[in-house]
Amino acid sequence: MEFNPHNLVIQLCMQGMALEDKGQPVEAAGLFLRAWNEAKNDFEKFIAAWYVARVQPDVSDRAKWYETTLELILEVNNDAVKGAFPALYSNLAKSYEELGDFDSAKKYHHLASAPASQPSDKGPFYHGTRADLQVGDLLTAGRNSNYQTELTMNHIYFTALVNGAGLAAALAKGEGAERVYTVEPTGDFEDDPNVTNKKFPGNPTRSYRTREPLKVIGEATEWSRLTPEQLQQWRKKLADNQGEIIN
Repeated sequence: MEFNPHNLVIQLCMQGMALEDKGQPVEAAGLFLRAWNEAKNDFEKFIAAWYVARVQPDVSDRAKWYETTLELILEVNNDAVKGAFPALYSNLAKSYEELGDFDSAKKYHHLASAPASQPSDKGPFYHGTRADLQVGDLLTAGRNSNYQTELTMNHIYFTALVNGAGLAAALAKGEGAERVYTVEPTGDFEDDPNVTNKKFPGNPTRSYRTREPLKVIGEATEWSRLTPEQLQQWRKKLADNQGEIIN
């Protein structure tokens, strides 16, 4: 399943997170449980179970929900969710420590500490910008951030979701037209830590970064454009976000 912010389960979880931020955990828990009941596939169930688990007041129930989450992530088994494994294992280890099950806690601590592997996502990959590029051009790190102009980026960013690249193009600095290019990594890449396990578990937006150049191999023309109102909302959200960029 492709991550879609308009998906009912995703929207319910986002609403639940907003209630958590307002200090309303009981109401948030109700929305997370509703998301679980509305979920129609393993990906949706995985997302919902993650949030149901973390709001359980009873540690035994929390461990059971995290175990359910683990079963679902194994069923989904794609790059959109693999980034959640370390955090999920850590949550399970902590839950079992609280329960006094130190053998299970040790097992999950060991799994959580395993080195992260390079994503196996095969793409196609996209990069959104307002720059006028040609097939064969190389996109490299070392440019200023679109979101913190004083910051020089050590990586170049890309995604496997064309609509995600379209959003990046709409938010990019400059006066040029929004462009989404099909790109090919020339070296190793990793999950973007600025989004992975932030709002949602794993890397559902399939966002990546690399220190090596991206080669432009084509241009996409079809993606969901933002309305002027949506673009204004996104720009306000970015302006209000004072979080540090992991560079």
